[in-house]
Amino acid sequence: MKEKKSTPEKDGSGARKETLEKITEQEREEYYRERRRQRKLLRQRQVRRRKMMILGATAVISLVVVVGAVRGITGFVAGRISEADKAETANQEQAGNEAQQQENAQADLLAQADLLAAQYDYDAAVALLEGSEGYQENTQFQEAVQGYQETKATCQSWPLEEVTHVFYHTLIKDTSKAFDGDYKEADYNQVMTTIDEFNKITQTMYDRGYVMVSIYDMATANEDGTMTPGEILLPPGKIPFVLSQDDCCYYHYMDGDGYASKLIVDEEGKVRNEYIEDDGTVSVGDYDVVPLIDRFVEEHPDFSYRGAKGIVALTGYNGILGYRTDISYQTRPDDLDQDKVEWLDNHPDFDLETEREGAKKVAEAMKAEGWLFASHTWGHQNVGQIDLDHLKTDTGKFQENVDPLIGGTDIIIFAFGTDLTAQEDYSGDKFEYLKSAGYDYYCNVDSSQYFVQIRDRYFRQGRRNLDGYRMYYNPELLEDLFVASEVFDPARPTPVPPMS
Repeated sequence: MKEKKSTPEKDGSGARKETLEKITEQEREEYYRERRRQRKLLRQRQVRRRKMMILGATAVISLVVVVGAVRGITGFVAGRISEADKAETANQEQAGNEAQQQENAQADLLAQADLLAAQYDYDAAVALLEGSEGYQENTQFQEAVQGYQETKATCQSWPLEEVTHVFYHTLIKDTSKAFDGDYKEADYNQVMTTIDEFNKITQTMYDRGYVMVSIYDMATANEDGTMTPGEILLPPGKIPFVLSQDDCCYYHYMDGDGYASKLIVDEEGKVRNEYIEDDGTVSVGDYDVVPLIDRFVEEHPDFSYRGAKGIVALTGYNGILGYRTDISYQTRPDDLDQDKVEWLDNHPDFDLETEREGAKKVAEAMKAEGWLFASHTWGHQNVGQIDLDHLKTDTGKFQENVDPLIGGTDIIIFAFGTDLTAQEDYSGDKFEYLKSAGYDYYCNVDSSQYFVQIRDRYFRQGRRNLDGYRMYYNPELLEDLFVASEVFDPARPTPVPPMS
């Protein structure tokens, strides 16, 4: 039996040597060929492995490079696109803003024109829109102009001799203080009006078609001292009237009696009142004729003819509008009345110029809102009784202490409801003096519905008092304005004391 040869591949080195010595030359060559083949295969595998590693690394590097390049290109493109988008967006926003601004400007302009038309100034409303840029292409403006013109065509010229004039004194805010049984209650009950009554009267007159007009709408004072009748054009159903308020000074004697203490200009530029509460704190609100009318016209612009408000008649001896503006507060003459002495003692920081600046600020704000000022004489004088010298002295004090704060005035509203004369026409020394002092418009108190004179050298009008006395004793004289029983404040004591 032939002996089987062993294979040297798995032997150790010694065993492999021993085996090689025992095999033939041919077998030895075959062995070494096989070894070479195995090594070659190993080398090939190693080469392939290294190539794969190199290729893998190259692929990774390439991928990184490619990714980076792509990101760079993408970022660049995105950046360029983003910049373009931003520019386009900015252009769109700018165009949108400009369009919105133009739209807002047109809306504001139309609102201004509507307000002018609502207050019966149709010509001004038309001129505002027709003079605007792009009017020929703006159909909305054109339609509005057509409407204004159509409404104006319905207006009628109101007879000036049929324009009534109503007036109030300072309004009562707290009836429990005004009607508290002291010695002042009777006077308050006769000549004052409560806020509740005033608001009801105002609303009723508005509902009946009444429209506030300016005394300047009724007549114009020319530079040569002559007067020219005016014209008031109103649509059917509207009735003109003049409004005034006497003694808007907030006198010392009224302190603590339920009245406002002064007029102020608030943070919004609106005229309002201050009111001193029982604990000494100060409330701000609408507690008198001026701010109440301002607020009412804000809600009902058609209650005012071309922006007109009322006339505020001022004395000067206690200052004006609640400010202690008279020179006597600073000079403290020997005959200074006790009310002023007590007030000065309670206000050691008083400064005349500060008071005057405060009053002037309020006066300017009021005039900007359509209010006019009138002299009520400096010392609340009865011009029908005082002599000419007294009248001159009093007028001089008004011109010195009040006129500079209100910008002067050519209107005089006589205190105590009196008049210069009982004659049909003005004449005489007092009239000539007041005319020379710059007064062209004169108002007294008259219970009749109308009293208007437009003469060559003056305008004269009677006024109707809307107060406790008139509502209680002569309600029939007020029926063209309101029903007295519907506005009479139940807090008002009755009977109202008769006039002595």
